[in-house]
Amino acid sequence: MRSFKLKTFGLLILAVSCKSNSHEQLNKQSTSKLPNIVIIYADDLGYGDLSAYGATEISTPNIDKLANGGIKFTNGYASSATCTPSRYALLTGSYPWRNKDAKILPGTAPLLIDTAQVTIPKILKTKGYHTGIVGKWHLGLGNGNINWNKHISPGPNEVGFDYSYIMAATQDRVPTVYIRNGYVENLDPTDPIEVNYQENYDGQPTGLDHPELLKMKWHHGHNNSIVNGIPRIGFMKGGESAKWKDEEMADTFLSQAKSFVKREKNNPFFLYYALQQPHVPRTPSPEFLGKSGMGPRGDVILEADWCIGQLLETLEAEGLVENTLIILSSDNGPVLNDGYYDDAVEKLGNHKPAGPLRGGKYSLFEAGTRVPFITYWKGKIEPGVSEALVSQIDLFASLSTLVGSDVNNFDSEDLLETFLGKTDKGRESLIIEATTRIALRQGDWVMIPPYSGQALIQSVNIETGNSKDYQLYNLREDVGEQKNLAKTNTEKFQEMVLELETILQRDKN
Repeated sequence: MRSFKLKTFGLLILAVSCKSNSHEQLNKQSTSKLPNIVIIYADDLGYGDLSAYGATEISTPNIDKLANGGIKFTNGYASSATCTPSRYALLTGSYPWRNKDAKILPGTAPLLIDTAQVTIPKILKTKGYHTGIVGKWHLGLGNGNINWNKHISPGPNEVGFDYSYIMAATQDRVPTVYIRNGYVENLDPTDPIEVNYQENYDGQPTGLDHPELLKMKWHHGHNNSIVNGIPRIGFMKGGESAKWKDEEMADTFLSQAKSFVKREKNNPFFLYYALQQPHVPRTPSPEFLGKSGMGPRGDVILEADWCIGQLLETLEAEGLVENTLIILSSDNGPVLNDGYYDDAVEKLGNHKPAGPLRGGKYSLFEAGTRVPFITYWKGKIEPGVSEALVSQIDLFASLSTLVGSDVNNFDSEDLLETFLGKTDKGRESLIIEATTRIALRQGDWVMIPPYSGQALIQSVNIETGNSKDYQLYNLREDVGEQKNLAKTNTEKFQEMVLELETILQRDKN
């Protein structure tokens, strides 16, 4: 039984936020001078997976270029320890735990974001931006009962994106096809797609029944339809000409991202480049296979870094880099074995994907939500390291301010000057979430309420943060969350319990 019963709320009422004088000066620019905005969003990339964040067994020079030339945040957070909720929060500026449906979605889930809801791309479109998403979506499509053989709507195009080239959910889920502006790409109408997450289709082999067909063995939860020798979650029939080739996915998405930049270079543009790496199944292209010495997980991190470098080269070649704000982060923390045998554990060596943090994906401990977080704008952001407490939720309000919009919502804080390196002031507090469980980060402290359930997810070997006791940690002194101070620092403990209760009670009113 949860100690805190959260009541889910619908859409938040939009409010006009106050802008500082410095912001007003910043926004006195014509549309032609508005900066391009690129959000690069990795998938399951941990705090310790980058050399800029202390990794010694792997080198990520292109991401390091952003970190060393911009602001590297050491207290930057995704909203959640899993993908769908974090992506929802990023685009809407809303805490995902307010929406009961904001959880890991199957590939057939309906669109999670209401088409009437304000999103970052919608705000930017009002200021003349051309908006595009390339890569992983995983926020649902349609209104239920999708017909994959016709126009799929609503989707990214109905929540603010002029152009979308996406996978429907994740690389390990069906349907394993690319979708361009609502249409499955390369679909043969004589070979229609059928998708089912409950039962298989007659005659379709699965990873459970036909292990001899597999080039990648499943460990847990990934034993349904086989595509390209890889067993997936869910069942799929048809659509052979439309199925992606996993080893070509990074190049496919990179090509789309570069094409969008070149196509829109004469307009202010917003590109949401949602990488699939290093999520499972990890399928590096031949050029990167074996390159890291750490198995496919290390290889696809190197591949992702190369892709980012290629996108940077494109921005530079088009003369856009000095008028482009680049934001890089990850949807949640790391996981090694997340459903396949791929040597991620066996070849890890001395690499620490979570860095000094405890936990990982799915966890309320720090490694679940504290992730790499970098802002880069050549000539506009002075290089530095910031300890400011920031969240991806805050990009909604901050980018609104950047482009001179007065749209904001309740959860997102305007931290534009923090993201631009003008101040080290960040949030006072932040609610983090992992599979509907919440915790409170306040200053240097984090308080985790008691939760029932397993303390360790054995299949992925990650601590959940669940305990029958309250937990209180001073992260400045104990970033690894080893010393629970709930019983010894009662004053701080009671203060944080009261603040969390106040926040939840305020929302009920």
